[in-house]
Parts: sequence; structure tokens; C-alpha cells
Amino acid sequence: MRDGFLRETAVAAVGDSGAGRARAFPSGTPVSYPVQCDTLGPMSQPATAAPSMGRLILTHAILLLTSAAVLYPVLWVLKMALTPSQAFSLDPWPIPTEVSLVNFIDVVTTKDASGGWLFLRQLINSLVIACATAGAGMVLSCTAGYAMSRFTFPGQQTGMGLFLVTQMFPGVVMAIPLYILMDELSLLNSMTGLVLVYSSTAIPFCTWNLKGYFDTIPKELEEAALMDGASQWVIFSQIVLPLAKPALVVTALFSFMTAWNEFILAATFMSDERSYTLPVVLQSYVGDFGTEWGRFAAGAILVSIPVMLLFFALQRHLVEGLTAGSVKG
Repeated sequence: MRDGFLRETAVAAVGDSGAGRARAFPSGTPVSYPVQCDTLGPMSQPATAAPSMGRLILTHAILLLTSAAVLYPVLWVLKMALTPSQAFSLDPWPIPTEVSLVNFIDVVTTKDASGGWLFLRQLINSLVIACATAGAGMVLSCTAGYAMSRFTFPGQQTGMGLFLVTQMFPGVVMAIPLYILMDELSLLNSMTGLVLVYSSTAIPFCTWNLKGYFDTIPKELEEAALMDGASQWVIFSQIVLPLAKPALVVTALFSFMTAWNEFILAATFMSDERSYTLPVVLQSYVGDFGTEWGRFAAGAILVSIPVMLLFFALQRHLVEGLTAGSVKG
């Protein structure tokens, strides 16, 4: 009786105290009791249910259809480029039945009236103009974007608003006044004139893009450098620009692509085939009475290669750079 009374008393006391271990009582009999848990441990969390087989099949089917829809036009252009015929094929199957590189050879080996390698000259024209446009756009938009971000001066908001207004109109609207201006300055059939035109169209967007990214860089970094005796140029070139590298990459790529892919202004300002850029060369395969579809497709693929290489080389900076300036803080 005495042992039973002690055991019942111990169980009641332990239930009130919430302890969780075995205890020896005067009778020498160890008494254990249940543990009371107020919170669920990590092992008590319900397991996430695995997706069903039907859902997996549906997801992969949607991904495959989307990939096919995106790749089909590319494969169809590649089919026309690899087919020796110049006729427009109505066959929807994107795999060529006959493979030949004759169209690529014809495009690359194009010569001018004097027997010079015309394609190489036009390729150099495109590279020089695109790189010069990217360089000029970077220099001018970097300084303009930093000034708009860090300094307050009369006309600041008006200037940024005018930059936006210029983006509302297509470049072809300015073709006639630009043609007259370039004619007066003797810049027609000149790569310098085309670089100036392309830079003027790329700078507004680039300035807005870089200004948004500069706003996200803490001003305390520049203030600390200023306290250490750094000049404004040192702060800009050695502190701000390295931090803005992702935005600089996207800005440079945009400027490069603006000049590389542009056709209307280049065709308007350039009348000598030795001054043509590659997009203008592609237009030469489209005639009034017929189109050389095979050479046109081969030229389009060749023109796309440098841009694709740039995207692959700079892809690790693109995701961060494309969202640069979207969040301020």
C-alpha cells in the first residue's frame, strides 16, 4: 500500500511540473512519465507530397511544345540556308532533305567591281561602327547618368523627361533632318556620321538605365572616399564604375546591338556598297522581281553569330544587369 501511494503521488507531481526524466522514489522503483511538448520539432513537419506522374508529364509536354515553337523558325531559316535552291520552300518540315554550304560560300566570297573581298569590308564596317557606337554610348551615358543621379542642377528633371520623349518616336522619323544635317557636314557614306547618328539614338535609353543603377549604390561609400581625400574622378572611376559593372555590360550590349542590327538609317545614308553594313547587304538579296532566299537565310545566320557570341560571353552579367535599377534602396 505504501509503495502504491508513493507511485501515484510521484506521477501526479511530475504531471504538474512537466519534467521529462525517470526519477527514483523511496521505494527504489523508477517511475517514468510522458513528455509534454509545446511545439512541433522539425521531425514532426508533414512531408511535401511528390508531384504526381500526370502532372510531371503535363509539365514536360508544355515545355517541349514551347521549345519547339521557339526553335521552329530558327530551324526553318537554317533549312533554307543549307538548301542549295534559292526558291521559297513551302514544306513545313524544318529538316533539309539536301545539305549544302553553297549559300554560305556565295555570301562570304562576294567581291566588288574591282575584285576586292566585299564581304570582309562590309563585316569590318559593321564591327567598327557597332564597337564605336558602344564605346561612345558608354562614355557619354555613364557621365550623364552619374550626373543625373548624384547632382542637383537646374533643368535636371527636364533633361530626363526630354530623354524619354526621344524614345517615343522611331528613328525613321528623324531620317530626313539627319540626312540634311549629315549632307551639310559631308558625313554621308561615312562611318563617323553613322556612329554619331547611332550614338544619339542609344544614349537616352542608356542614360536612364545607368541612372537607375547609380541610384542603388549607397552614397555613404562615396562620402567615405571623399573624407579620405579622393577626388570626384577617383570616386567615379574606381568606386562607382566597378560596382556598376552589370549595368555597364547591359548598356554596352544594347548600344552594340542598336548599331549592329539597324538597317533603315544605314541604307539611307550609305550609297556606296563598300560602305554598307551587313544588314544593308541582306537587303540586296531581296529584289523587285525575286528574292534569293537561300543566300538571304545564310546571310541572316552569319549576321546573328557575333550577337550570339556576345550573349554567351556576357550571360552571367545579363540577369543582374537587366534588373539593375528596378529596385531602389
